[in-house]
Amino acid sequence: MTETEEEERKEKLKSKWAALEAVVGTEKRIGLMARDIVDHFEKRLEALDGKAMIVCMSRRICLDLHKALISLRPDWYDKDDTKGILKVVMTGSASDPLEWQEHIRNKPRREKLANRFRDPADPFKIVIVRDMWLTGFDAPSLHTMYLDKPMRGHGLMQTIARVNRVFKDKPGGLIVDYLGIAHELKQAMATYTQSGGTGKPTLDQDDAVAALLKHYEICGGLFHGFDWSSGKTSPEKRLALLPFAQEHILAQEDGAKRLSRAVTDLSKAFALAVPHPRALAIRDDVRFFQEVNAVLSKREKNGERSRDDMDHAIRQIVSGAIVSEGVIDIFQAAGLKRPDLSILSEEFLAEVRDMPQKNLAVELLRKLLDSEIKTRSKKNVVQSRSFSDMLEKTLRAYHNRAIETVQVIEELIALAGEIKKAEKRGEALGLSEDEVAFYDALETNDSAVKILGDKILCGIARELVQTIRSNVTVDWSVREDRRAHIKRLVKRILKKNGYPPDKQEKAAETVLEQAETLCGEWVA
Repeated sequence: MTETEEEERKEKLKSKWAALEAVVGTEKRIGLMARDIVDHFEKRLEALDGKAMIVCMSRRICLDLHKALISLRPDWYDKDDTKGILKVVMTGSASDPLEWQEHIRNKPRREKLANRFRDPADPFKIVIVRDMWLTGFDAPSLHTMYLDKPMRGHGLMQTIARVNRVFKDKPGGLIVDYLGIAHELKQAMATYTQSGGTGKPTLDQDDAVAALLKHYEICGGLFHGFDWSSGKTSPEKRLALLPFAQEHILAQEDGAKRLSRAVTDLSKAFALAVPHPRALAIRDDVRFFQEVNAVLSKREKNGERSRDDMDHAIRQIVSGAIVSEGVIDIFQAAGLKRPDLSILSEEFLAEVRDMPQKNLAVELLRKLLDSEIKTRSKKNVVQSRSFSDMLEKTLRAYHNRAIETVQVIEELIALAGEIKKAEKRGEALGLSEDEVAFYDALETNDSAVKILGDKILCGIARELVQTIRSNVTVDWSVREDRRAHIKRLVKRILKKNGYPPDKQEKAAETVLEQAETLCGEWVA
């Protein structure tokens, strides 16, 4: 860097930086830094899983800091490159001191370490560097950087960019500045971005805390009038509070959606603000809001999770505040035994009817019925469509406040009864499950079709199953010639049995749709 400088200027620069390196690298200061990093990073991990990079001024400081860190956390160290939480990555030569040699690796060894650090699941969590990996190195799960090296210009911009890669639920990278680089960062922004220095490149942690308190107040407003203080004493008491908390939210207009938005914003701000004392002071309340939202979100999505779901952050707020997916269960939280979804027993339905939390009872029934209807859609297209329409109509009236909660519970229980009845139709008609599906595809409720009588319609259903099963191939549904051939066979069967001519085209299309649903099993 000083190659173009005059000799006198070069010597002054060397003296200046040598003096600074001596001050920065004192044993007492390194000890303080090590304790600060251990405490800070462990609390960061409780809020957001990820990795950290420590940037030091010299190789000596890198190694002294490594020594101080492993004296505090011996389990972080392992001489084997394939193991260990903490590593130093630096260049060197055989002339360097003997105690430095284990940290000096050739290029292939450094690349293996780089691959470990890039892997979010690898236990290699913290790397100490001087110049390595500061440019052109991507580890998206890197969310915290500890800067203890004077930097400026392009090098500074490249360095801080290491922590800002998009990754899962990471809201942003956190830079812990030990030397005061704010002025240099502003100058770098003026030089290397279009903002000309007027933009705000970073968010001060105090701003993150202010955002956290704002979203905390919004969440608290959604729980106005609800006392959750007893849930802070133990996980069991928090679990016991969940059905009442859900009822409180569900009783509000769009309560679940509003809570989801508020908790998402709260979680992002919390991940940036922790371990600030103001953030730690409200972590129990944050945890409660997140647990209620986790249960409601699980109900809403039937267990499916999007890439942007905040559950990962929710589960890792603090030690002892972990929400296991197997523990927070909507039925357990409501104090009910998990029902056999294929039976929907009278005992269980009676138990739901008597629940004091009526809004929660509606959501439980909706989840059950929706799951049952989706299962049926893999077997019986017409029947599942009919039940879906009935469920949607009832829920639309409920959400529009057109009917009372108690009434919607009765209607959903009645729908459960219809589903149970549908299970026994095959026995009454003397048809197999597949044959019932084709029987329903014949539009048997149409008056013009109904006149044929059950005997003929059952005969048509049996013949359809036998004919289609013996003619389908793996690719029949995507090959126009094969599809047209099967459609002709279906129409021939309908015509032969006196099916109304004006109804044949629609019935044939419905039969083909039903056949596509079942043909995977038949061909297999």
